Formats: sequence, C-alpha cells, structure tokens
Amino acid sequence: AGDFKASEIGTALDPYLEGIAQEMQKYCMDKKTVVFLPLVKTSQKFRDLLNAYGFQAAEVNGDSQDRAEILQDFDTGKYNVLCNSMLLTEGWDCPSVDCIVVLRPTKVRSLYCQMVGRGTRLSPDTGKDHLLLLDFLWHTERHELCHPASLICENEEVAQKMTENLEQEAGIAVDIEEAEKTASEDVVAQREEALAKQLSEMKKRKGRLVDPLQFEMSIQAEDLSNYVPSFGWEMGPPSDKQKHTLENLGIMPDQIENAGKAAKILDRLDKRKNEGLTTPKQIRYLESKGFQHVGTWQFHTAKNLIDRIAGNGWKIPNDIVPQEYKGA
Repeated sequence: AGDFKASEIGTALDPYLEGIAQEMQKYCMDKKTVVFLPLVKTSQKFRDLLNAYGFQAAEVNGDSQDRAEILQDFDTGKYNVLCNSMLLTEGWDCPSVDCIVVLRPTKVRSLYCQMVGRGTRLSPDTGKDHLLLLDFLWHTERHELCHPASLICENEEVAQKMTENLEQEAGIAVDIEEAEKTASEDVVAQREEALAKQLSEMKKRKGRLVDPLQFEMSIQAEDLSNYVPSFGWEMGPPSDKQKHTLENLGIMPDQIENAGKAAKILDRLDKRKNEGLTTPKQIRYLESKGFQHVGTWQFHTAKNLIDRIAGNGWKIPNDIVPQEYKGA
C-alpha cells in the first residue's frame, strides 16, 4: 500500500538497537517514553535490552493477554518505557507521555504523525510542557511535522520560508509575527526574481526561434495558414515529442494549437530539408536584418550570405540592400 513491507524492515534495526538504547539512556531515563518498532519480535527484543540498561520497560502487542494491565501500569508509572509494534498508533491516550521514539520506518506521513501524536497531548497534571522526539531514522527529513510557522502563516509556501529563516536563527528569541512578515516579503521577492528569470529565459528562447506564422508567411504556405484539423487526433494539443522536435528545428512550438498543425509543419520542414531550402533559423536571422521571403531561398544561398555578414563583423555589407535582395 505504498509503505515498506514488514519483511523488509523486520531485522534491519537489530545491529543498531544497542546503540539506540545507549542514546536513550543519555536522554530519557527520566521520561515517560513510547517506542514504535516494526515487528513484535523486535519490540520484545528491545524491551529486554532497555531493561538491561536500567529502564523499567514493558511491551504490548495484539496477542498480549495482560495488555490492559500493562497499559494501566505504564500510566501510573510502574513502567517508564512502553515498546510496541504499531499497536498504539491511534485510539490510545496517555497525556503524560513526554518522549516518543519511532523505530518503525515508514513512507507515510500520516502514520508518522499518528506515532508522534501519542506524545503531543497536553498534561497539566504532570507539568508536561514539551515532547522529546528521538528521531534515529531521520524521519523528519522525509515527513514535515508542524512548525511554529504552521500556526500563523496563510499558506505553505510562506510557512516553509519562515521555517528556513527560523532555522538560521536557532537559539535566538524571535517574534513569530515579525518572522511571518519577513517570510512573506521574502516569498514575494523570490517570486518576482523567479518571474524575471523566467521572462528573461523566454525572451532568449524566442530570440532563437521562429514564430510559426512568420515561417508560414516566409515560405508562402497558404495550406499551413488555412489549415483546419479534421480528425480527432489532429484536434488534440501537440505532443511533447512534437514540441521538442519543433524547437530543435527552430520553430516556436507554443503558438501551435493542435497536433495536426504540428505534424504538417514537421512534414514541411522535412520536405524543405530534402529540397535544400532555408532552415527556420536562417529565416529568423536574415528576416530580422530586413531580408524578405527568405523561406523561398536555397539553403546555400542563405548560408553564403550569413557567412558574408559574419565576415563583415556581423554588419550588412554596403553593397547589399536587404529589402531589395532577391536571394538568387
């Protein structure tokens, strides 16, 4: 169902359990901790390991006959660690839990949130004011949990930017309303920068390509200008392959509305190549310099003229008048 199979992860943790127990000994000896593991067998093994490290650990699973009693003893403090294999992800509530250890790998964010959520209940009676999440599997890099930004920002984009800004100021007291305002301004600035970059790239791209209408007029192709699609496949949008090929051949594909027109232009380009006529790129360059109907010229005529202009420092030679040049 889109998640890891238990058979794939069941024993993968075994070489690391002792190291994890040692770290837990440093950080949560005085915490009420719930540990989530992939298999009942692994959960029981880890319970025994934690007890060897000085914890008062218990384990519950779907077959535990004394499950209600163990949960009650954990609630009252007889145990300070409760190991389980996905049994307590929902429907069980113990507000005094102030440490969660997730050792069950998952690709599913909602499942991760359910596991972490076992420790996010408020508990005024015990004075609990925070939850310690020990993230040995680096789940938080895969599954984004709630941040301060999530409480105040209007959209996810601003929330992500605010979180990035706060991470850079870790350890410094921050007014979250000011942080949200700054993040909003940053997002607007980033959007404007991205739009300017996109427009610049589009301008450069258009500068390299010929508009289909210009191409049709230059080669005097009335059949292309008056084309109307007849069949169903012709009426659909151009395919990605058609657009990619058109752009490689020098035609701006954005202005071509349907697959039939794209196919006709591609056929015409292939035919022109076989007949030794000008390419769209030659047409774009020479017509931008004032030469007319370059689409009716031979390829080598256009090439020789472009070579001559290039040899003159990319300036039109004095003996050539573009509007009168016939391309013969």
